[in-house]
Amino acid sequence: MKYSVCQAFLTLVSISSVISLQIFDERATTVAPPAGLPSLSDIVSFAKAKPGGTCCAALSYILGAKVVYPVSVGYLGTAASYWSAQEQAVTPNCVVEATTTKDVSGAVYVLSTLSVFTQFSNECKFAVKSGGHTPQRGAANQAAGVTMDLGALKQISVSADRKKTSIGPGNRWGDIYPKLDAQGLAIPGGRVASVGTGGLITGGGISFFSARVGFVCDNVINYELVLPYGKVVNVNSSSSPDLFKALKGGSNNFGVVTRFDIKTFESGPFWGGEIIYPITTMPQQIEAFVNLAGAQPYDQYAALIHNYGYTAGSWVIVNNYEYTKIPAEPYPPTFKSFTDIQPQLLNTMRVSNLTNFTLELAAASPAGKRALFITLTHGLSASLLTEIYQAADAAVQPIKLVAGLVYSLTYQPLPTAITTKATVANPNSLGLEASDGNLVLTHITITWTLPTDDAAVTAAANTWLRAAKAASVKAGLSNEYVYLNYAAPGQDPITGYGASNKADLRSVSQKYDPSQIFQKAVPGAFKL
Repeated sequence: MKYSVCQAFLTLVSISSVISLQIFDERATTVAPPAGLPSLSDIVSFAKAKPGGTCCAALSYILGAKVVYPVSVGYLGTAASYWSAQEQAVTPNCVVEATTTKDVSGAVYVLSTLSVFTQFSNECKFAVKSGGHTPQRGAANQAAGVTMDLGALKQISVSADRKKTSIGPGNRWGDIYPKLDAQGLAIPGGRVASVGTGGLITGGGISFFSARVGFVCDNVINYELVLPYGKVVNVNSSSSPDLFKALKGGSNNFGVVTRFDIKTFESGPFWGGEIIYPITTMPQQIEAFVNLAGAQPYDQYAALIHNYGYTAGSWVIVNNYEYTKIPAEPYPPTFKSFTDIQPQLLNTMRVSNLTNFTLELAAASPAGKRALFITLTHGLSASLLTEIYQAADAAVQPIKLVAGLVYSLTYQPLPTAITTKATVANPNSLGLEASDGNLVLTHITITWTLPTDDAAVTAAANTWLRAAKAASVKAGLSNEYVYLNYAAPGQDPITGYGASNKADLRSVSQKYDPSQIFQKAVPGAFKL
């Protein structure tokens, strides 16, 4: 596709706009820019002087070459860095390549102000990209608008007392873990090396250490946050307890996080790996899963990803086991009911480090294909797990000939050992309680090749979800929690947090973002 200068510099405010530049000038003088930036009236004057000036032009005025346009190397690099083909295909008018918090502050100031004064025109809408792993189109890339790429904000700093690690949102987990492994340290974070930090943490986040320390967000002790209009604040339990809680599960609804400060602990090599089994072992697998996930007490060192993978017309079972210390025996007793199952088609169990295990999982999740996630949460029952698998098998049949199809059903334990780590002093917004009991986080991941198959694949995923939800309701084991990081377009994870938490999130949004910039000008992902 060819792009002209005119396409990059679409009209910012025309004579026929509902809000004229004259009115814009009069009102803009009341909005103070962040320190070091030109006044908004100067920015407007620049836009006036450029025929067809746009939000991108205004951003270029303050950020210069850090704003890149179609067919430039930087623009194409951002496009290629997304995980899914859907996001790679989105074409913003320009990309902001922020390298500092000040850059983000300036960009948010311009975009917030111009969005309000152009009545949230499409060309001033923006998306914020950390790692870009969320698959749905528009989650972190804004068509015909502005995409803010945080990929250069890759700071990693361990405090002198080794109890805190500060990380930038441009990091992927595979950037962070080697540096911590070398120091005998760890933080709770993503289990796939290629996943970014920002979306995973603000969506809750599950780690290999979750049974010990809770969701990843439960371990954030401070956020550096750029609020609407560019104000930079530190958000923690003392400074802004309401906003601190909201950021723990509230996704991109409150601002742009430019630094996470995360609790850090001593950690060395541990046991883990992958075993692949034939589908004929499913009854033994289900029994082992129920026994592990329902154990009282739950083994806090155990992490399990239990997968049923379908490709080339057949199913296999792929289990990832991690035990976050070196066991006294070659195989931890907690996993014995799994590791005793035979036959095994592949076995990579070993003692290694966190980096190595996350690279193993990343190798099974290559970028560049079309992709879809969809999820539900429910209670623990062998018969329900079997029925949900049967629903997955039925749903895949109409699309089994789709080009490049890889289809997986995943069960993960979500025990009270994880969900009760949030406290009154350190709450999150996820809405999970001890009274929910031991749960199962279930999701389907589908990847495929051709956009012409999008409708059929989406229909198959929704067919599975309806059947799985109906089965969980019938069994009396349904739970309304929807894990945001696995949610599909059309799902509503914010409502799944419960009415009280949703009301709190909306209240916090009104308090810190009265213009509703991050609801109206940032349409991607899941809104309040």
